[in-house]
Amino acid sequence: MVAKRYDPPEALVRTAAVSGMEAYRRLCEEAERDYEGYWAGHARRLLTWKRPFTQILDASNPPFFKWFQDGVLNASYNCLDRHVEAGRGERVAIIFEADDGAVQRVTYTELLRRVSQFANALKALGVQKGDRVVIYLPMGIEGVVAMQACARIGATHSVVFGGFSAAALRDRIQDASAKVVITSDGQFRGGRMLPLKAIVDEAIAMGGCETVERVIVNRRTGQEVAMTAGRDLFWSEAVAGQSEVCEPEWVEAEHPLFLLYTSGSTGKPKGVQHSTGGYLTHAALTMEWTFDYKPSDIFWCTADIGWITGHTYVCYGPLAVGATQVVFEGVPTYPDASRFWRMIEAHRVTIFYTAPTAIRALIKAAESNERVHPRHFDLSSLRILGSVGEPINPAAWEWYYEHVGGKRCPIVDTWWQTETGGHMITPLPGATPLVPGSCTLPFPGIDAAVVDETGTEVPWGQGGFLVIRKPWPSMIRTIWGDPERFKKSYYPADFQGKLYLAGDGAIRDPETGYFTITGRIDDVLNVSGHRMGTMEIESALVAHELVAEAAVVGRPDEITGEAIVAFVVLKRPRPEGEEAKQLAEELRQWVAKEIGPIAKPKEIRFGDNLPKTRSGKIMRRLLRQLARGEEISQDVSTLENPAILEQLKG
Repeated sequence: MVAKRYDPPEALVRTAAVSGMEAYRRLCEEAERDYEGYWAGHARRLLTWKRPFTQILDASNPPFFKWFQDGVLNASYNCLDRHVEAGRGERVAIIFEADDGAVQRVTYTELLRRVSQFANALKALGVQKGDRVVIYLPMGIEGVVAMQACARIGATHSVVFGGFSAAALRDRIQDASAKVVITSDGQFRGGRMLPLKAIVDEAIAMGGCETVERVIVNRRTGQEVAMTAGRDLFWSEAVAGQSEVCEPEWVEAEHPLFLLYTSGSTGKPKGVQHSTGGYLTHAALTMEWTFDYKPSDIFWCTADIGWITGHTYVCYGPLAVGATQVVFEGVPTYPDASRFWRMIEAHRVTIFYTAPTAIRALIKAAESNERVHPRHFDLSSLRILGSVGEPINPAAWEWYYEHVGGKRCPIVDTWWQTETGGHMITPLPGATPLVPGSCTLPFPGIDAAVVDETGTEVPWGQGGFLVIRKPWPSMIRTIWGDPERFKKSYYPADFQGKLYLAGDGAIRDPETGYFTITGRIDDVLNVSGHRMGTMEIESALVAHELVAEAAVVGRPDEITGEAIVAFVVLKRPRPEGEEAKQLAEELRQWVAKEIGPIAKPKEIRFGDNLPKTRSGKIMRRLLRQLARGEEISQDVSTLENPAILEQLKG
């Protein structure tokens, strides 16, 4: 069957930053001819450097690549001051819509004042260049202020998603050796008031967070919170009397801008370390080309700042190009599933970037409740749609294109990762013909390929491992405190340490060369666009007093993309019926407490044991088939206990 193809609208092609496929090919050829010069040109054009760089790429110690390393700049200056200095200070930087619908607008001048004042507050508390600051805040202006303030003084921030548990927060504070934690009394989400400060207290009380000297608490909900004398202070107290002017701390291009922890296939989360100059270059360039950003645009990325999408396309990318953006505190289904459409209509959003999980949930809602269908709202302001976090299935793509974009808005289906810093494979809206379900072609300057287990490129049409063959400016620099794990995870010896292994499988169309992502190749699940390590969830389950053993796999889910299925062996006889249901729910809540609600298994199956080879290895491939409801047809004679498969069918 020939895949449907959608060409870019002529009107958009005429005005696009990258206009037509010929322009795309020219950019790719330019990068091929002079790879270093290509990236250096964009870094000089897009950013303001206090001291211009003379070195471009240092590849002397692969895979620890360095970009623009003798250059000096400041990320906050590039996102704020230079726009104010250019006379654009009264431009609205953020349109914040709260969970309850209240709207607040902040200009670049006001945002610069707030960032500078909070930066001075951090300095007054002893935070210096190179110190780590953990941010555990809800979506809001304060989250952006906190991140920008850290960047302003050269502190390295590590944002932890507000849905993570105390144990997950403690692990991240501990690994980063954070000096300060910035949090809120609580957060509003879907009409509910949820605690945050209490979770910080619980995390610190667990031990291992002795590096934390101060905890700054923003008043968001007004709920009562316990405050530890000498350690805790309210945000308002911290900024009281502080100057609204703060000279930026000029840092080297390779200075760590932030750490962001992502799940790995072993239990301990990985602190992905990103640089300042290379990261900001790619954030700005992808805003310009992937989203075809114009000064007249109203940009809205729905991601939380706790994830990489919220870093690159909320805190840094939009502000680096001087954009006006929407920041949203709530969820797409509150007070009903028309919330996104109402906001697009109210704020005249032109570029809308969200996750397939949200789209699938809103399709389901529109099918069951006609009133929330996007056709009832004025979405005529939209000109570009985006998809992020996981592959978008063709049916959801078609619905998004037709009912949200009115068949006139290109969908940029972006493939990238926490580790890549920005878009790697993506359509460019004024150039790339679109095929539903495909992220299409590499961003100009990105050398992506599909290879076999030896690192040899496979013929188009054949599946394999997705790799990046050349270093790029916004790439991960290392795993914080664990360079060996970085090499092993991303530049494995199987590929002679020369290819970046994405951890995703992919296939290229035999005719167009378009990429389609086929799923994870490691033990990491992608649930609603959030990466969860199976080992992390298994470890949480086994920590329960009744659990002897657990194995976690994923299965396709029409809403979340992938659903977590846990196979559990208890220390007591296997429960059945109502007892099994109750215990499964208890274990689900246990995992939520240990890691966070996003890690809760959708299904838990109990067995007397797990399918293992005679050497004791759990056959996860068979568990994946069981979770999907597939018949197991292959030879299982190598199993120590083949009869267990019938019991685990569910």
